[in-house]
Amino acid sequence: MIARLHHTVFSAIERATEGWFTGLAARFAFASVLLLYYLNSGWQKLGDGIFGFLSPSLGAYASILPPVMEQYGFDVAAIPFFPWHVIVLLGTWAELLLPVMIVIGLFSRIAALGMVVFVIVQSYVDINFHGLEGQFIGSMFDRLPDAVIFDQRLMWVFILALIVVNGPGKLSLDHLLAKRFR
Repeated sequence: MIARLHHTVFSAIERATEGWFTGLAARFAFASVLLLYYLNSGWQKLGDGIFGFLSPSLGAYASILPPVMEQYGFDVAAIPFFPWHVIVLLGTWAELLLPVMIVIGLFSRIAALGMVVFVIVQSYVDINFHGLEGQFIGSMFDRLPDAVIFDQRLMWVFILALIVVNGPGKLSLDHLLAKRFR
């Protein structure tokens, strides 16, 4: 009796949400928690003027490549274009474009996979170059759920992994484009 009721109720929920809910919920969670965080961070890395997207700010180099900045005496002009300027440009653009692509559901799986890589690199830089202490790093399976790196970013990556694996859902530009070009 209870098993049948359980099956009936949750089968109905599964059918009603199939194909649209998980992707939309993951994108909504990403938007509500991380969209403005990444847009603000990326925006601050842009240089001045209309072509600021082509010449990131000093802060962009300092936050993305701290040891390289130290090596070249915090003189951006002295830093070799390849690979360092390219890394900063791509990192800045990724921080601005990938979150928007995820939220609107455009090339969502690729964008979410790119954000997973971005979060991993961001975590590596935070731990190794920004001097985060142990309580901020945390560790998996400890009793404390509030460490910035392992706890919070594991949840971020989980949300992104849902999009990579399941796609953005039917309420997305990906779905509209797929219908249009079939």
